[in-house]
Amino acid sequence: MGSSLPTGLYVDAHLATMTQNAVPYYFIQKGNHSSGLLLLKINALNGKVRLLIQERDFMEDKLVWTHALEEEVVEEKDADAYIERAIQRDPDLWALEIEDEGLVNPFEEGVS
Repeated sequence: MGSSLPTGLYVDAHLATMTQNAVPYYFIQKGNHSSGLLLLKINALNGKVRLLIQERDFMEDKLVWTHALEEEVVEEKDADAYIERAIQRDPDLWALEIEDEGLVNPFEEGVS
């Protein structure tokens, strides 16, 4: 994501593609339209999820995806508890749940 593109437009563009590809999703929370960061809960529908969050890479001045919890795949209840705490800390945060049995992040190819 380029630093000049508002978060709301970035999310809307990806959601349009996900809708075309029949990837189910829903908002846990819509954050600040112009500058909120994005947290993704990618749900495999078997109790396991990937929880990814955007962070700013200040060296390259771009946003990157990182695992919000230490493990790549976590229990859904642990992800839900993290999301609740994250929203309380940052009301501008966007939180989106995506259903994908392959646990693929549709927003980015690479995850650090």
